[in-house]
Amino acid sequence: MRGLSYRIMHLLKTDFNGNPNIGLYGFCTDEFCLIGMEVNENKAQQISEALGVPVHRITMCGTSLVGVFIAGNSKKILVPGIAFDSELKKLDKLGIDYSIINTNLTALGNNILCNEQGCLVNPDFSSDVKKRIREALMVSLKPGTIAELPTVGSLAIANSNSGLIHPDITEEEYEKVSSLLSVNFETGTINLGSPFLKSGVLCNKNGFVVGSISGGPEIAWIDEALGYLEQNNSKNK
Repeated sequence: MRGLSYRIMHLLKTDFNGNPNIGLYGFCTDEFCLIGMEVNENKAQQISEALGVPVHRITMCGTSLVGVFIAGNSKKILVPGIAFDSELKKLDKLGIDYSIINTNLTALGNNILCNEQGCLVNPDFSSDVKKRIREALMVSLKPGTIAELPTVGSLAIANSNSGLIHPDITEEEYEKVSSLLSVNFETGTINLGSPFLKSGVLCNKNGFVVGSISGGPEIAWIDEALGYLEQNNSKNK
């Protein structure tokens, strides 16, 4: 039911004010999570418990669409040049290192897929922007597509060990992104069949938060594909 949440240790199934597209409103690493201001404190605490990291409420580019505008890894996050000065000051206060990326493709979260090992980006980024992203994140970077679509950040989710990706990815695309990020991807969907995985999931090495209309098989597959079931089974032995 929308408006309700349930949590099982490393898993939180929820929505933000009835919206199951929770990935649009948050960004997380293995060190912290940023979420939009419209997410209340109680929900923020639930997210913190599932992901095992501090959660900070913030706006980005004057909106709550934190996941749309922010990309990055635990080394550094990337924010678009249209970010407000007050938002940058909030990041400074939180001690979160960031680089400003000046580009017309301001929805960085939709156009960049990265983890601690590598980065796949929209081919439409200029050479200068790709160089700045590579230097900021300190990882190997390549332009590419997923399912022949350039908005690669919206089409997959990954932690440092594994990931879930658009079911229509080609074999050539798979080999490229898997090698670049050094993870094995499984194909899947979110929120009852959406292939735009980023829109419905927040994840890190500790756990994940998933959109409230996601089906049981989708959630179970995320749990297995991202390695959480194996981690928890190991802990319980």
